[in-house]
Amino acid sequence: MSAVPTLTVCRGCCCGTSTKHPGVDHRAQLERLRAAAGRVRVSDCLDACAYSNVVVVSPSPAGRRAGARPVWLLGVLDAETEDEVVAWVRAGGPGVAEPPGMLDLRIFTPSRRVRAAVD
Repeated sequence: MSAVPTLTVCRGCCCGTSTKHPGVDHRAQLERLRAAAGRVRVSDCLDACAYSNVVVVSPSPAGRRAGARPVWLLGVLDAETEDEVVAWVRAGGPGVAEPPGMLDLRIFTPSRRVRAAVD
């Protein structure tokens, strides 16, 4: 088990597509997150299309021990938001550090069925 939070990046039918988000270089975004945040996995679809681009920050073991659950973020579409996600992961993520900047405004709660797929 990793000692750092894990990012799950949605890249399905809506998230990560130039059709829904023209002008966003989704491949470059994924490369930046991988280079800066470490543990990044890609999901085909997290079934939260209305909130795209969705990124889920799963807590590290320390965060889980503190009672944290995965945190779902909506609209991760720009460098400033990516930087805040990376800063949070580097600070320890859910259960260890508070989300920096305006990141807390991007937190949403998906349905139980959708959450169960990531938990």
